This record gives sequence, C-alpha cells and structure tokens, in this order.
Amino acid sequence: MRNACTTARLTRTARAITKTLLIAIATLTFYFTSDLALPQTAAAYPFWAQQTYPETPREPTGRIVCANCHLAAKPAEVEVPQSVLPDTVFKAVVKIPYDTSVQQVGADGSKVGLNVGAVLMLPEGFKIAPADRISEELKEEVGDVYFQPYSEEKDNVLLVGPIPGEQYQEIVFPVLSPNPATDKNIHFGKYSVHLGANRGRGQVYPTGEKSNNTVYNASATGTISKIAKEEDEYGNAKYLVNIQTDSGETTVETIPPGPELIVSEGQSVTAGDALTNNPNVGGFGQQDAEIVLQDASRVQWLIAFIALVMLAQVMLVLKKKQVEKVQAAELNF
Repeated sequence: MRNACTTARLTRTARAITKTLLIAIATLTFYFTSDLALPQTAAAYPFWAQQTYPETPREPTGRIVCANCHLAAKPAEVEVPQSVLPDTVFKAVVKIPYDTSVQQVGADGSKVGLNVGAVLMLPEGFKIAPADRISEELKEEVGDVYFQPYSEEKDNVLLVGPIPGEQYQEIVFPVLSPNPATDKNIHFGKYSVHLGANRGRGQVYPTGEKSNNTVYNASATGTISKIAKEEDEYGNAKYLVNIQTDSGETTVETIPPGPELIVSEGQSVTAGDALTNNPNVGGFGQQDAEIVLQDASRVQWLIAFIALVMLAQVMLVLKKKQVEKVQAAELNF
C-alpha cells in the first residue's frame, strides 16, 4: 500500500514538472518568435504588462503600467452596475473609442489598422463568469473575445487583446460576483474597479527602446551632413542621419521604417529637435468606477421599511380625515 502511494505521488510530481516545462517552453517560443516574426503585435499590448509587472498592473500612484509604453492620452470608459447581488452574472462594458478611418504604422513601416487591448481590474472575488452561467443573449454580446486572467493568483484582473479595433470598440465582460456566504474573505460593501485601455501600438518598448511609432529627435547640435537610406534585417527601408557637430564629431541617428523625415541635408539642428513627424494615432486611457456588493436581506429590509412608512402615512391621512369628520359633526350639532 505504501509503495502504491509513493508511486502515485511520484507520478503526480512528474506530471507537474512536465507541465511546468511545457509552459516555459511555450512562453519562450512565443516571446522570441513574436519579437522576430511579428514584432508589431507583441510590443504594445497588455501581454507586456503581464510579463514585465507580474505582481499587479497598477502602480501605487494609481497609474496602469500600460501608460509606460503608450505615451499618448486617449479616452477610455467602463460601465458597471451601481450594485450587484452575490453570486450573480452581470456585464462590465469597456469602451475604447477612436477614429476608425486612421491607420498606424506597422513594424515594417506599412500602414495597418489599429488593434485594441484592455486591462480590467475587478475587486477581489469577482471573476469571469463560467460559460454555463452566461445567458445566450449575453454570449452574443460578448462574441469571440478571449479573456485571460493576469495570473493564477489574480483571476479578478483580466486581460484582453490585441483584437481588431474596428470590431471591438466596445468590449463586454461577463462577470460573476462573489458570495460572502461561501467565501469568508468577501464582505458586502463598495469596491473600486480600474480600467486601462489602449488602441494602437506603443511608443516605447518595455526594454526602454523606442518603437517606430513615435518621434525621433536629434541627440546633438550641429549640421546634417548626410542622410543615407539602407535596409534593415527584414528588408525594410531605414534612414541614417549624420549630424556633424561644431567640434567635428559625427553623430548618427537611425530612423526605422515608419516615421517620415522632416529634415534635409545641410540643415542645422539643435539637440532635441524633431527629425521625423509623429506617426502615432493611438494612445492609452484609464478610468476608475465603483460597484457595491449588495446584501439581498438589506434590500428586503429596505423594501419592508419603505412599505411600513407608506402604510403609516396612509393611516395618518385616514386618521386626519376621521378627525375632520368628527369636528364637522360636532360643529353641526
């Protein structure tokens, strides 16, 4: 019997180790292949917040970390009910508006449509509703959107994206509220909801390097002596801008595919001057909301209290009418 238990324990351990290794290999494969093959889809979405900030996507200042890469400010909205009852399914609606007629620059410098992504931080205990709890009507509103938990420990923090912005300027999250009766760590009361939503690619990679979706500036003061056009490792055109300083030194600024040059050879520039236009048409926004986890018995007692007050008011009016009739009869008598 003891040998059988030991064998079963070793089998479970081996399975756990195998699963961990497979997840690690898949993560590394996605990380490197997305950087080399499709850098434009891996460089500006909630995935990077999950990898770079594993604990939480919200800083102590209240800022969602997506703002570290998406430098332009754009509006974002989240709509949740004012209050919900325990163990009920409701919808949180995230709106990411933008002009669908505009296009951004891809990693290869070509014009492409904008994708959108979002980080929705629900209160602890709240999570995506299981499929068997979602109504058919709500399923139609949700569509084919995939909701990913931020981590195994934080299933109340949800990631979405990148997904096509033209189809998903409004994202519906089916949320299941917790039940304090079954979870003693949950209490009735008011809670905060935090949203971070972006559209388009970021201007800075998590490594601190600029993407090709931002302005490139001169790092030195001098005269542009030469502008050379070359191809990068993917065969896309890039520019090398040579700036000769007053001391005779030459500084080379590399402009990746995408931004358009607004300077020419022989032009004098000062450190910090823009060498390109700003191709960015997207941005990031965040919003906070509040939701109340309401106790059903409190609602029932409130209804009973209101009914009692209304009954008392009616009885008071009837009593007043009765007194008036008695007074009228005494006067006539």
